[in-house]
Order: sequence, then C-alpha cells, then structure tokens
Amino acid sequence: MTKVHVKTGDTVKIISGKDRGETGKVLAVSPSEGKVIVEGFNMAKKHIKPRRQGESGGIVDAERAIYACKVMPVCPKCGKATRVGHKIENGKKVRVCKHCGAEL
Repeated sequence: MTKVHVKTGDTVKIISGKDRGETGKVLAVSPSEGKVIVEGFNMAKKHIKPRRQGESGGIVDAERAIYACKVMPVCPKCGKATRVGHKIENGKKVRVCKHCGAEL
C-alpha cells in the first residue's frame, strides 16, 4: 500500500493534463493504484448494457481516475493549491497548508 496526499471530499486543483487549472471535489481515492477520481473531470464515454427488463442502456459520460501526483489540495483559508504539511495538535496528527498553516 502507498499513501496518497489527498482524501475523499478534499477540494483539489488539477496541475497537469487536459483539465489543468480546474478545481473539483475528490469522489474516490485508490491508494494501491495511486489514483483519484475528481468530480466532473477526465470524462470518458462508457457503454452501459441494460441489466434487467425495462432498464435502458446506452452511452453515458463517466469520470475516470487520474494519478494523484497530478492534483494538489486547495487550502480553504487562503484558496491556493498547496502541498500538505503535518502538525501534532492535542495528540492528533493533522494536515496543514504549507502557505498559511491552516488545517486542511
């Protein structure tokens, strides 16, 4: 298992690829692959087969995973894309912004 610097629910900025500069919310994280799924980005067509009678099939847009190294968390306080620092507060390890020191 490898560690990933973002968690589900984080707001991230995409730093490379076709969606560079955009911000979105992380829907899922896969630490074993080192990938994340960002809401509304890296969309691809997916063919859906109807599974039961009366259900419709077709082609839908779906988010695809991108490498976690291509995204940076956005600080809620200063609004900048930042690296993640760690600090011990009240016996707990918390993630902090490298720019302003606010908790992520």
